[in-house]
Amino acid sequence: MTPPSVYLEDLPLDEARARLETALRAAGLWTPLPGEPVPLSQALGRITAEPVWAKRSAPHYHAAAMDGYAVNAADTTRASESAPARLRLGENAFAVDTGDPLPPGTNAVIMIEDTHQPDDHHIEIRAALAPRQHVRLLGEDMVETELVLPANHRLRPVDLGALAGCGHPIVQVRRPPFVVLIPTGDELLPPEITPQPGQITEYNSLVLAAQISESGGRAQVMPITPDNPQRLRAALQQAISQNPDLILILSGSSAGSHDYTAALVRETGQLLVHGVAVRPGHPVILGMAGAIPLIGVPGYPVSAALTGEIFVQPLLALWSGQRPLHDTLPRLTATLTRKILSPIGDDDYVRVTLARVGEKLLATPLSRGAGVITSLVRADGLAHVPRFSEGIDSGGAAQVMLYRSPAEIERTLLIMGSHDPLLDLLAQFMAARGWRLTSGHVGSLGGLAALRRGQAHLAGIHLLDTNTGAYNRSYVAQYLPGEPVQLVNFAYREQGLLVAPGNPLRIAGFADLPRVRYVNRQRGAGTRLLLDYELARHALSPAQIQGYEHEEYTHLAVAAAVASRLADCGLGVRSAAVALKLDFVSVGWERYDLAIPAAFWAHPGVTALLHTLRAGEFRAALAAQAGYDSKDTGQIME
Repeated sequence: MTPPSVYLEDLPLDEARARLETALRAAGLWTPLPGEPVPLSQALGRITAEPVWAKRSAPHYHAAAMDGYAVNAADTTRASESAPARLRLGENAFAVDTGDPLPPGTNAVIMIEDTHQPDDHHIEIRAALAPRQHVRLLGEDMVETELVLPANHRLRPVDLGALAGCGHPIVQVRRPPFVVLIPTGDELLPPEITPQPGQITEYNSLVLAAQISESGGRAQVMPITPDNPQRLRAALQQAISQNPDLILILSGSSAGSHDYTAALVRETGQLLVHGVAVRPGHPVILGMAGAIPLIGVPGYPVSAALTGEIFVQPLLALWSGQRPLHDTLPRLTATLTRKILSPIGDDDYVRVTLARVGEKLLATPLSRGAGVITSLVRADGLAHVPRFSEGIDSGGAAQVMLYRSPAEIERTLLIMGSHDPLLDLLAQFMAARGWRLTSGHVGSLGGLAALRRGQAHLAGIHLLDTNTGAYNRSYVAQYLPGEPVQLVNFAYREQGLLVAPGNPLRIAGFADLPRVRYVNRQRGAGTRLLLDYELARHALSPAQIQGYEHEEYTHLAVAAAVASRLADCGLGVRSAAVALKLDFVSVGWERYDLAIPAAFWAHPGVTALLHTLRAGEFRAALAAQAGYDSKDTGQIME
């Protein structure tokens, strides 16, 4: 095995990455790693391999929220300071502690400090209680079938509690990428041995192993291997035998008389790249040993660290279903205090310190030496001088990626307006595109009001114009007059009355509502407007509907109220009935749109949203849900 006398090539960074990607795709490795089941006690910091949906509601029963007495609110209506209501213990007042289930026939809890006990058998209260006062209702925290966590989410301590609370003692998480590191060099010593002149403490493996751990991988560092072809070959074969996801050969990547790595990679498999046009880190090697990628890492510590940042960590992020760490760090424009001279053909990376002076963010370049490990320690950020640039003058502007700040580039798209259970499905698909989708359930009219105030990117609405029979357009014109707005269809969905399994009360339509207990949606919700329209059409008044004032903010909350017997029926979408195993009395189909003001048409998150809505995979997943039609999903309706 003869070491090369020159670099095989000196490729631009993008082309080097493209060669590696092509080889990995051919080997079926350009995809996240599969999942493995892990107990919650061992899952902190791991990455979810699939979306997690609630197996049970939390709480899964109506629970006391205070220590005190459970009562029926109707028994307290006449209580006052001058005429306290007397309740008999064990008959219409029951002692409960926080978290206890409510006894049958009770619907409220009075705090113990608000009671007086005149004898061993009675309590007195001096104020009336409202139904559900001091009660945690079934599903108040999570409702069965709700999305708890998306796939590719790094688990935090609070996530573990949520998973346990909704019935998941075990979670599927990505298998951590396994990386074997082979330090090489006659002059290298482990850190526990004091080096003599001509000897060097080997710490690149520590830095790279930490970068691997930081990216969610598992690193194994082999013993230092001398610059001997036979011993290097044996070390590489030993590494391959462990079937890792990636092998890093540390040093020996240059063109000196003892740099054998390129020849070893060529002999073992396929040499893709030898030499990349980046500074520092020029002599990088990329290759394949069968289905195992190999990276030859330069020996200088600054070069080694940069190689880990621009090649190793992005690869581990891909396998973990995450965005590369480089992509998550904030970038700011800073003014240079000194000129940077850069090779015209290379992408140049310069570590800098940062300080804010007056109105300017100033960047001072640190020492450029590839062996200056302190520049890594002191750096506040990394400035990039693009290829074909000769540098940046003092006083010029440089883009700096921050190391010190914990802030992340904000990648959140906010939907306000009407709730739909399948916005969670959309959020999961958006997460796969690197965007976080959050929604505020304030009703259709509330969503339009939020757009008018500049408090949301878009609004979910389903507002029927009872005069024309058309959806949404007239309301947009009313709430956002003169502002261009696109109405993009999310889906057509089926609305109906959610009733107990078997429909024991034989509820057939709106005409039956006066004889049952109803659960309503909040004022301004499109479903609430639909109810009011149908009540008027059936010559009914809200006063005739028992529970008209009982408001919930989501379709699933309405379904939970019916499932828990808090109400006999409520108006909602079919998918909510299916989710909680209720019967469904259809009343018709409606158009649910996303209203997007012109100010956000070019927003990258909105662009990703539209691509997601129009993707065949999402439309098929949407149409597969009960009560949804995706024929116009993603299309601009107005």
